[in-house]
Amino acid sequence: MAEDSDLEKTEPASTRRLEKAREEGQVARSRELSTFALLVTGFGMTYANAGALTAHMRIMLRDSFTFDRALAFQSALMLPKAGAAAREGALAVAPIIGALYLAALLSPMALGGWLLTTTTLVPNFARLNPIAGIGKLFSTNTIVQLLMSMAKCLIVGSVAYWAVIRSEGEVLQLFSEPLHAAMAQGASLVGSTIAVIIGAFLILVFADVPWQLYSHAKKLRMTKEEVKREFKESEGDPHIKGKIRAQQRAIARRRMMANIPTADVIVTNPTHFAVALQYSDDSMRAPRVVAKGMDLVAARIREIGAEHHIPTLEAPPLARALFYHVDLNKEIPGALYGAVAEVLAWVFQLRRWTAEGGLGSVRPMAPTDLEVPAGLDTQGSVA
Repeated sequence: MAEDSDLEKTEPASTRRLEKAREEGQVARSRELSTFALLVTGFGMTYANAGALTAHMRIMLRDSFTFDRALAFQSALMLPKAGAAAREGALAVAPIIGALYLAALLSPMALGGWLLTTTTLVPNFARLNPIAGIGKLFSTNTIVQLLMSMAKCLIVGSVAYWAVIRSEGEVLQLFSEPLHAAMAQGASLVGSTIAVIIGAFLILVFADVPWQLYSHAKKLRMTKEEVKREFKESEGDPHIKGKIRAQQRAIARRRMMANIPTADVIVTNPTHFAVALQYSDDSMRAPRVVAKGMDLVAARIREIGAEHHIPTLEAPPLARALFYHVDLNKEIPGALYGAVAEVLAWVFQLRRWTAEGGLGSVRPMAPTDLEVPAGLDTQGSVA
């Protein structure tokens, strides 16, 4: 049962899956929304440009059907006359055609946004599979589209029939009215009928848009196994990431060990912690931790320090404070200035004593009872 549930597409599409589908041209689209946008745009532009449209059509008809008897039999004027009529017709419908073009271009963006891809142009012979094609004929999406088309015919047809029947008396009255009044009244009836049909079409849009969004999301659903696999691909396999982190730690540790010979002193716990300090009054504002570690790493730090004759001081509270509260290659906090200053003073005295051969004077005594603020020698924040 658990294996069956892993194979069921129950998980919502991840961001990566959505981006990949978008790159392949798979976005939510509503045909009814685009059709509605075209209807509204066409009707609105025709209504708004009725005056200009009428003027251009009047000029076109007047110039086309008005003849000068002297010029009627000159065939050379036929093409210029036809060109002028075509130009007036183009000027009449140009705003409407332009608005319809923009509506057709922008309406799909209402759901899926702007998308320009050539992936769908690549030949895919899998689309020619007849078995897959037959399966699509009986898919849920095809059935829904069939029902939507039937609903479209039923709703739009019923509304159009109701609008025409309602205006039957007004239509018959047009035959008894003067031509100009009849044309104006007829245009008004046609406009009101189209407006009612567009309003009915809005019902289809409200039904189709949610369905397309749901269908698109459902088609991109993922199985739990796909989610796990994608997580591993994007975030990396935990085992591989663990190995990478281990290698990074090893590289950082080798780099840290290489810095130990440059240290001035090593402060120890004496066995659990070891911290190497470096200070140069020419380039540093405060002493800096160049290496630190505990247990085996601390033992290795002490070994390298002994190989390079770096002074080692056993100061457990100071060693713990430096280990817990100072990051690698960072300067020590102000709370430890006093204690570290005593350590460095001892180191400089020891260097001078060694340089003089250690004769005729007593070896400098290592500092004891270094002042470390209470609580700073434990893991926590610096006060």
